[in-house]
Amino acid sequence: MLSARKVRITAFALVALAAFFCPRCHAQAALLLEQPYGFFGLVNPTGHNAIYLQNVCAETPVKLRHCRPGELGSVISRYPGIDTYDWIAIPLVPYLYAVENLDEVPARADRKTVIRMRESYREAHLQLLGEKLHSGNMLHAGWTNLLGMAYDRRIYAFRFQTTAAQDDALIAKMNAGPNHSHFDLLFNNCADFARVVLDSYFPRNFQRSIFPDAAIATPKQVTHKLVRYARTHPQLDLAVYQIAQIPGSRRNSGATKGIDESFVTTPYAIPVIIINPYLAGGLAVDYLVRGRYRLIPRHPVVLGPQNLQALTAPPEPRQNPLSAGVQAPGAAMSRSAEARPAAQGDSGLIESVGAHE
Repeated sequence: MLSARKVRITAFALVALAAFFCPRCHAQAALLLEQPYGFFGLVNPTGHNAIYLQNVCAETPVKLRHCRPGELGSVISRYPGIDTYDWIAIPLVPYLYAVENLDEVPARADRKTVIRMRESYREAHLQLLGEKLHSGNMLHAGWTNLLGMAYDRRIYAFRFQTTAAQDDALIAKMNAGPNHSHFDLLFNNCADFARVVLDSYFPRNFQRSIFPDAAIATPKQVTHKLVRYARTHPQLDLAVYQIAQIPGSRRNSGATKGIDESFVTTPYAIPVIIINPYLAGGLAVDYLVRGRYRLIPRHPVVLGPQNLQALTAPPEPRQNPLSAGVQAPGAAMSRSAEARPAAQGDSGLIESVGAHE
């Protein structure tokens, strides 16, 4: 008969093996910080937020499920003008490249090619959203913003680890809740959606902030909150990746800015100074004191169709929770570095908070 000590050792070993070989015990997600582009991006340079979930897939564009083996997860985002829906889920590869397989992604694509790929995918997979969807224009988003985003802009993925229980809770919440749009550019926008999703994973850490940006949630502000949270929670294993813009259809996208930064660093400042110099001064002070976020590494790991596995591969099993708090600062960076070309730099949190975007 086994002694009590041997029983405890055997039980511990079985639990460790189960954690190691269980693919759904560990998962990961990423907050996508997407740069502004086109005329609307010039008028409103705040960009866009979306959420990538490695272990959550789209049963339909409006229903979530757990991913099956071989699936790469989905991107969930909020856009106005998608029928009456508040959020839409699109598989990762179509969201980035408007095709179903990575080997179909062109190295360069002109505007007509991008339109053709988007139309083809919509006809095959998005009929549920209706035949009369608005495609979008210079000022208003449409269904085309759900497909082929890498042709329009550069995207930064702030990847963090999650658990199966957190993914389960999100799937249940999203599938059971109302999915009816109440989009508002100032108070119920894409960054608000990302903020609410992140707060479901990490409760009471992604509320609105009065300063900066006058209590308006912006993609850059929400991203900063995630970076700040990860500083004190190293078990998130936060890493930053750049998803390269595919050339040919648009000029390069621009830098992502907050509300205060947009007023201070663009011609918006001139009419604001003329109309209300006190407001202009307040915006300038708010930007200088609270609005200058340091988010992007100097040399982030650059991902494309050939090496998306750094973002999509299942994460390594986490450390024992008792030792997670003393993880070596370079551990996350050394694992991430394995997926990049030798000429590219590290992408870990320590570097990512050391340089301006």
